[in-house]
Amino acid sequence: MNIGAPHRRLPVVLRWRGLDEVPADWGRCVLTIGVFDGVHRGHAQLISRAVSAARKRGIPSVLMTFDPHPMEVVRPGSHPAQLTTLARRAELAEDLGIDVFCVMPFTAEFMKLTPERYAHEILVERLHVAEVVVGENFTFGKKAAGNVDLLRQIGDRFGFAVDGVTLLAEHAVTFSSTYIRSCVDAGDMAAATEALGRPHRVEGVVVHGDGRGRQLGYPTANVAPPMYAAIPADGVYAAWFTVLGHGVDLGTVTSGERYMAAVSIGTNPTFSGRTRTVEAFVLDREADLYGQHVAVDLVERLRGMEKFDSVDDLIVAMGRDAERSREILSASGGAT
Repeated sequence: MNIGAPHRRLPVVLRWRGLDEVPADWGRCVLTIGVFDGVHRGHAQLISRAVSAARKRGIPSVLMTFDPHPMEVVRPGSHPAQLTTLARRAELAEDLGIDVFCVMPFTAEFMKLTPERYAHEILVERLHVAEVVVGENFTFGKKAAGNVDLLRQIGDRFGFAVDGVTLLAEHAVTFSSTYIRSCVDAGDMAAATEALGRPHRVEGVVVHGDGRGRQLGYPTANVAPPMYAAIPADGVYAAWFTVLGHGVDLGTVTSGERYMAAVSIGTNPTFSGRTRTVEAFVLDREADLYGQHVAVDLVERLRGMEKFDSVDDLIVAMGRDAERSREILSASGGAT
């Protein structure tokens, strides 16, 4: 097993879609398994543990996740709000040192694999695991019948180790994707940030809105997030705004750089709006952002959504929101 051998990182981080992309000459690996939505601090502990185990063994580390979310296949219509896109999940896992990000299509057929078949066909025959690192509450196989104890028994039979990691908790709160979704849903960005280890991000493509923000002197980027995205409670937020990509100049905004923003989430009740939108006013910048894929990292909720008696009252409030966002973001991470 090359215990104590130097960790041989792969020349590039690999991203596999299904097991058909596993190379024919694939050797042993250390595997961690989970949905990993959010890649929160608990997930980071798990991933780092797998990376460390792989380093000690001198073999690659693999993270296996699933698409779509298993709940959508087990109980259609029950897909939870998504904290991170798959691409973002891969980036965060790779930043933690993972060598391979493997996305398993979660199908009705996959769901029917017994725990024994799951372990033998996927972990042993295809991935050749030397060690599996999972949370202590990990379940697998048909009807989630497999648990860490069963996985250890199977590992004893087929020659792989199992590390069941205690879930990360602070102040009597166990960090989980479910907990973070509840924080986001309530607009509690401070609690979400604490559990995630970074601000909650909403991504999306900038689309044309009704242009009202520009008319009011506060032109906004109307961000259309993907289906199932976890959108915070209605209100106004201080946030960091980034055009995803690197080094492309769009007016006075450069992709890959982050900028201060005030973000409005809701239905624009002052104008009797009905469609819920995510609109970002980027402070002190001008750019044509239509069609750009952007990210909004939400730092703090400034206020709830309000219906103002007049447009002038709304404009005054928007000015206060912009100034308050500037103060909060300057204190939290410096200006760009």
